[in-house]
Amino acid sequence: MEKLKTSVREQMQGLINGLCQGLYEREEPMKLALLSAVAGESIFLLGPPGVGKSLIARRLKFAFREGRSFEYLMSRFSTPDEIFGPVSIRKLKDEDKYERLTERYLPGANIVFLDEIWKSGPAIQNALLTILNEKIYRNGESDIKVDIKAIITASNELPPNSESFQPLWDRFLIRFEMGGVKGHRAFLNMITDTSDVYADDIPEAVKMGQAELESWSKKIDQIELPPEVLNTIQVVRAKLEEGNALQNIQHDPIHIYDRRWKKIVRMIRSSAFLNGRLKADLMDCFLMVHCLWAHPNQIPFIQEVVSETIRKHGYSIAVNLGMLRRELDEFDKDVEDETRIKRVIAEDRLQPQQEEFFSFVQMEKQFQGELIRISEFQKLSVSEPSIINIYDEKQTLRHRLQARKSEKEHHLEISFNGTEFTLPLRTHKVERSEIIYKKPHKLISQHWDARGEKLLTYILEQRKRLIEEEPEEIGTIQQHLFVDAALGSIVKANLKEVAEVLDKLELRLEKILYAYQSL
Repeated sequence: MEKLKTSVREQMQGLINGLCQGLYEREEPMKLALLSAVAGESIFLLGPPGVGKSLIARRLKFAFREGRSFEYLMSRFSTPDEIFGPVSIRKLKDEDKYERLTERYLPGANIVFLDEIWKSGPAIQNALLTILNEKIYRNGESDIKVDIKAIITASNELPPNSESFQPLWDRFLIRFEMGGVKGHRAFLNMITDTSDVYADDIPEAVKMGQAELESWSKKIDQIELPPEVLNTIQVVRAKLEEGNALQNIQHDPIHIYDRRWKKIVRMIRSSAFLNGRLKADLMDCFLMVHCLWAHPNQIPFIQEVVSETIRKHGYSIAVNLGMLRRELDEFDKDVEDETRIKRVIAEDRLQPQQEEFFSFVQMEKQFQGELIRISEFQKLSVSEPSIINIYDEKQTLRHRLQARKSEKEHHLEISFNGTEFTLPLRTHKVERSEIIYKKPHKLISQHWDARGEKLLTYILEQRKRLIEEEPEEIGTIQQHLFVDAALGSIVKANLKEVAEVLDKLELRLEKILYAYQSL
């Protein structure tokens, strides 16, 4: 696979190293914030005060050469003047125009951090929607194209259950829940570290410029989405809908609409580009987890859905296992229909009476009783007689007589007063199926041989491609910039599973071929 210049990945690695310096257990939200900025999206951080939400935004500013930030803590009393700038008195007085002085406020910034976003009023929310959607701020009579690279919002709570907040909530593509530092060593390092985490110590060479970002944006749109990635997205979408349909789900329904799916694809493409690739891979798909939840109680289910989809379906679509299974099903049915004739046979079987007895029929009433225990009958032989008990219909013992099995099927030979009687046991009719095998015509066999050869060739080619020429990304799968390396084992497990399925399908093909070639 052709590669992009390694400088893109190296630049990102340098940026990540610099931005994460001095952060403890905050690397993941920092990386996601950087990814969202390059993808042209926004990120929402959920967590209590004091866990580093504002630190993420302040450090992200250092990733840009023209880094200008705007930070504001919302309250229910916040006004548009405080966010978008005060009204220009001179413009209003001299030109009778209602315009704001935006340079030192949100419209004039590159990186925006809005804390306690859900405390903002409707006027602020409406203006933010236009900025998030179109990167445009309506200033009086003019539309200003803002140069905002990323908007980071935060709160210690989810948006209220109100329709007025849903449009804004939906615009935050990446959502991340933050908590306190959990690791003992990381905690001690954090509280004893005296370095200035708010200082700009990012090398100028790795910072991103406006022209560079514009060039990257065009290249991101050209990133290839291979079948395994598109299939994974489709299956995840279907499984979320199935989960919503269940009545016993342990989480709120998950509703993802078309615009968000389109933005997710853009993020996946951005991830592939920044990792130095010309096409997306299955590791990029793990990023969907951060885009699909609306409440933290949904996260475990979404993680399970995405991981299981990648493990079970990942590269399966690339080798078209579904098509191969269908081909073998049809081949097997054709062979069975042509070589196997099913015949129904009716036969007599002994009919138990009162569960533990067989009954026999006396043409003339030679003696009392007509029942024999099944267990005693099974011990009888044809050659040597044995003593058995004879019971009447009420299971009362009537006689102890010599008996043996008759050579005639389902008959009993009993000696009574020196006379030997051959008595039939009661039976009932039972139908059973019998398969008769028929050798196929020579021309049909030749056609099947060619068909089998074609399928075998396909299986061997796909197995060789997976094992000897495995997907190139497998070699670097655990070096992903934005996804935990441990998740690479899930992708590899799918690759191994696909190879094992191919082995089983090859064995099944051999059985199909043997079924008619051995006749």
